[in-house]
Amino acid sequence: MITASIVTYNHHLLDFEPVLRSLFASPVDTIYVIDHSDDMMDLKQELQEFAVRVLNGEPDLKRKAEQGFKLIYLPHENNGYGGGHNVALKEAQKQGSKYHLVVNPDVWFGPEVIPALIEYMDAHDEVGQMMPKVMYPNGQIQRLAKLLPTPLDFFGRFCLPVFLIKRRNTRFELVQSGFSKAMNVPFLSGCFMFFRMKAIDKVGMFDERFFLYAEDIDMTRRMHQVYKTIFYPDTTIYHTFTRGSRKDLRLMLIHIVSTIKYLNKWGWWRDKERTRINKQVLNEIGGIV
Repeated sequence: MITASIVTYNHHLLDFEPVLRSLFASPVDTIYVIDHSDDMMDLKQELQEFAVRVLNGEPDLKRKAEQGFKLIYLPHENNGYGGGHNVALKEAQKQGSKYHLVVNPDVWFGPEVIPALIEYMDAHDEVGQMMPKVMYPNGQIQRLAKLLPTPLDFFGRFCLPVFLIKRRNTRFELVQSGFSKAMNVPFLSGCFMFFRMKAIDKVGMFDERFFLYAEDIDMTRRMHQVYKTIFYPDTTIYHTFTRGSRKDLRLMLIHIVSTIKYLNKWGWWRDKERTRINKQVLNEIGGIV
């Protein structure tokens, strides 16, 4: 069984219809929509009407619905991005899901993506998490497979001129890899996290101390301690990637608070595990150590 979850907050159906259509066309058995909104009372009805219209519109999708496909709407108090997905992960555990996809509302992809990840996971038991190549809508690559960040990597990107941190960013974002081959990296973006559920059972779910931002770094890091966490460029997804914390003061403050919580948890300047893991990754890809 394959499950997936989307966390929404004041989203209209049109905001995440592309990712729903992507999931409908993929071998996903259950989609959970975790709604953190306070005043989007029409969303449940919109989703039900959309599912009926789309699933009855094509023979393949109609057959899928007849075989037990489910779109489940779960309104929930706003306990953050990771907390919302934890609601779905707990349901996926009850269902006995083998793989689970955590995906952003602003992502879309073709029907070949999830089968490619399943095939790779089935052949590599040591892999607990995967992320495909992520592109902007214009086809430019998003550098979302990274090293574990230091305080300078976190705050330098907010505060310092680009020319002062360009070389460091190049290293941190693994630009030297060319993003052309599979890599076992410790930080994969939360926009698309494909998990082996047995790995979730062992490692644990999202740390809900992170309301928004840094939960994906923490999650991948914990997964990377036990399993391989693979960037897989042989299949591609698209992500709008609005960088909300660069435009909204409230989101920026949340981002800063999450960053501080992450560094308090794992270490600021003294983090021996971070140093070891980053060095190992750079050695494997032939980067600048």
